[in-house]
Amino acid sequence: MNDILEPGMLVRHPGAPEWGTGQVQSRIGDRITVNFADAGKRVIDARRIGLEIVTNGAAG
Repeated sequence: MNDILEPGMLVRHPGAPEWGTGQVQSRIGDRITVNFADAGKRVIDARRIGLEIVTNGAAG
């Protein structure tokens, strides 16, 4: 799933819904940098976490 992520896409972290919607900043190998609305910038290990794509553009 994380293989299709690219900068600008909106995602959610399934284990941290309180972080809100995040925007992918970059993806280099298995490291995905995401700027979350309520948690700031986080680097996600794609080998361990499958981010959920937000398809309707809803924030929060």
